[in-house]
Amino acid sequence: MKIGFRIIKTAVGAGIAIALAQWLGLAFFTTAGMLTILCIKETKKRSIHSALEKFVATAVGGLFAAAFFQLCGFQPWVIALILLTLIPILVKIQAKDSVATSSVVILHLYMFNEITPSILLNELGIIVVGIGIALIMNVVMPSVEEDLKAYQERLEKNFKKIFSEFVVYLRYGESDWDGKEIIETGELLKEAKDLALRDIENSFQATDNHYFHYFEMREKQWEIIQRILPLVSSLDKTYRQSHQVADFLERLANGIHPGNTVDIHLDQLQEIKKEFKESPLPKDQTEFEVRASLYHFLKEMQRYLLIKKELFDQHQKQKKRNWKIFSWKKET
Repeated sequence: MKIGFRIIKTAVGAGIAIALAQWLGLAFFTTAGMLTILCIKETKKRSIHSALEKFVATAVGGLFAAAFFQLCGFQPWVIALILLTLIPILVKIQAKDSVATSSVVILHLYMFNEITPSILLNELGIIVVGIGIALIMNVVMPSVEEDLKAYQERLEKNFKKIFSEFVVYLRYGESDWDGKEIIETGELLKEAKDLALRDIENSFQATDNHYFHYFEMREKQWEIIQRILPLVSSLDKTYRQSHQVADFLERLANGIHPGNTVDIHLDQLQEIKKEFKESPLPKDQTEFEVRASLYHFLKEMQRYLLIKKELFDQHQKQKKRNWKIFSWKKET
């Protein structure tokens, strides 16, 4: 069994909410703990959304219950009438997940068998304590920076390994590689993007999405790597052009890191393509097919590099925009 940080927060928060509600002398004080449990989510943004939704739903439910019980009396059929009226409204305002919590307030008022200002304040106190403690507990979120960096490093290591194996095959025509990085990389990308999304939802700054964009970039590059796998296996090591491509891939593998070396590799790629165009025409059908595959391979690698270049260009534009905003604020 693994006890995560969210479980600890939920347990501690529920205990604090119940203790506080009991200390304040609120009736049905355990409901505060239930509200805390329901409002603690995986991320800050989800928690705030859940808290607002439940606050609105319980407040609306309490007002409906107070009005209906005053007009129609405290009868079981009145509860049915309240829910028949309330549930469509909660669905309309996109608070259908809070029907249960709203129903709890309605049942509390029914059990009091009267509507007074102190009773309404009691219910408001339960709601404020339960939801408030949940929000306070969710302010504390563990940093996932190290985990995101670890995913980044593992992905780059896998990319290097894959390109290195391409190099071995292009130079020697065979390889004893088991290809485990192929299967592993797809899973890593999915896990990394999910974690990066959670990190974005835990931040209220719109610019804190660098890792998500990075993993999206790697995911697009990964699609290209999967496309060129059959191309590599069809290439013949006996041709000089295959060795040129192998040398390029070796340099590319050694240059895989978060920094920007794209322009250097694009220039090298253009030189190889230029040499291909200036080299003598193929002597036979086999060489023609190999040359065509190599050219197709280079086109895909160009797309691979341009994907990263696009990310860095966007990053530079964002930095310039941020600097302009900072300068404007400083001047004003």
